[in-house]
Amino acid sequence: MLQFPGDPAVHLAVNPLDASSLLAAFGALGIAVVLFAETGLLVGFFLPGDSLLFTAGVLCAPGVTKGPQLELWQVLPAALVGAVAGAQTGYLIGRRGGRALLRRTSRKSLLQGVERAEGLLAKYGHGKAIVLARFIPVVRTVLNPLCGVLDVPVRTFTVWQVVGGAVWTVGLVLAGYALGSSVPNIDRYLLPIVGLVVVVSVLPIVLELFRARKARRHGGDA
Repeated sequence: MLQFPGDPAVHLAVNPLDASSLLAAFGALGIAVVLFAETGLLVGFFLPGDSLLFTAGVLCAPGVTKGPQLELWQVLPAALVGAVAGAQTGYLIGRRGGRALLRRTSRKSLLQGVERAEGLLAKYGHGKAIVLARFIPVVRTVLNPLCGVLDVPVRTFTVWQVVGGAVWTVGLVLAGYALGSSVPNIDRYLLPIVGLVVVVSVLPIVLELFRARKARRHGGDA
């Protein structure tokens, strides 16, 4: 069961990869900070954006925990501000730093994210790609600076990243809230549910990597 700062069992150590740990330690403020880092700074690609939003929504539902609960009216604006400000920061970093910034990393996951982000932009165009990227881990981290690198117009990027950020944050938070409100003792099943959210969120990347490998294999056989 999730422990909050007011509970005697709370630990001082915070696990940045665990949504429940982050929420217990920092509440709504932690949501804004994590989403800003994940969507605005390349170093934040490993942070749990999807599971954090969903878990926050669950913990806003009445009676989910015995300790202090999160408040929906605090969580929603905090999530939206963090996601929107982070994306805009990433875009500005990309415009100023250029591709050199992305080339400095040797992280395979980030490099694959860049490839996937470029594919999204080429396939769907600016608006749809920016919105879709919000729902794909790592891609939503690298697409923002990449749009700056590729000189996507500021107005175009801003409009669509706000739309995508709103759909992503509000959608996941309200999905968690609806589940927490409808399922009794949902906190008992929170860990496997969050695990399922993580699996579903990374599924697009797995499928794309599978398709790319299959395409390369067929190309080599030709």
